[in-house]
Amino acid sequence: MIELGSSPATPAAPAGNGGDLVKDATDATFAADVIEASRETPVIVDFWAPWCGPCKQLTPVLEEAVKAAKGAVRMVKVDIDQNQQIAAQLRVKSIPAVFAFSGGQPVDGFMGALPASEIKAFVKRLADLGGKGNGLDEALAQGEEMLDKGAAADAAQVFAAVLAEDAANARALGGLARAELAVGDIARARQTLEMAPPEIANDPAIIAARSAIELAEQTQDTGEEAELKARLEADPDDHQARYDLALALLAGKDREGAVETLLELFRRDAEWNDGAAKAQLFKLFDSFGPKDPLTLSGRRRLSSMIFA
Repeated sequence: MIELGSSPATPAAPAGNGGDLVKDATDATFAADVIEASRETPVIVDFWAPWCGPCKQLTPVLEEAVKAAKGAVRMVKVDIDQNQQIAAQLRVKSIPAVFAFSGGQPVDGFMGALPASEIKAFVKRLADLGGKGNGLDEALAQGEEMLDKGAAADAAQVFAAVLAEDAANARALGGLARAELAVGDIARARQTLEMAPPEIANDPAIIAARSAIELAEQTQDTGEEAELKARLEADPDDHQARYDLALALLAGKDREGAVETLLELFRRDAEWNDGAAKAQLFKLFDSFGPKDPLTLSGRRRLSSMIFA
């Protein structure tokens, strides 16, 4: 991985030609090629530069994995030397940098070159998110439905049964951790996630469960909503009070209120406390899941602020 500003001066474009599945984008075409296109099919964005050695290693492997997905995912390459605006908006500080977009929103990503196995897993996760993967297992769907309806103990049994057959099933492991969290056993939920083998550690199901656990820990000792709202009425620029209010609202099961509060904090000062509002929003979206209506609307609004 190469930090921007430290580039050698030997130009050479990364190899690979993915036909219709892989294309180059510019600042002017990014909205159409990525944001809008990802509403139909997930899009991987590869930020590279002609002088970047690791990019030459990563790009061909990434293209090969995208072509192997047979249209379930598309890829867009952005030369940061020629397209600095979009790289700046996405805060790309080193390359290679890879972002995944689905439904018009960034949903995943990584920095630096990765082994081929991890790249294939990354592409598969995105393909599954787009609904063109292998489909949902009936038992997992049943467990998730139970969990949504509040039957956490029953859901835990279903997820445990799936894990007995497939110990590396990310959805089952993440579901079991969320079920344990739902009954208030944070410690056991964290222990369950620690069982995740390395190859699924970054699966969306594991990330969602991990984020939910972190949020549960954060909201154990939140302040009183009334007191925090009074502080904001006295000083609307009390960013700490607004951040704490979001946690208090989340502890009170007001997910929408928590998202609204963090979006307002980001609008007022995106860089406050090293971008704490944005980081916390991403954690909320991870815990809600990529297809939750609140995640979709929240990511859309956050993106509009970032790209404004």
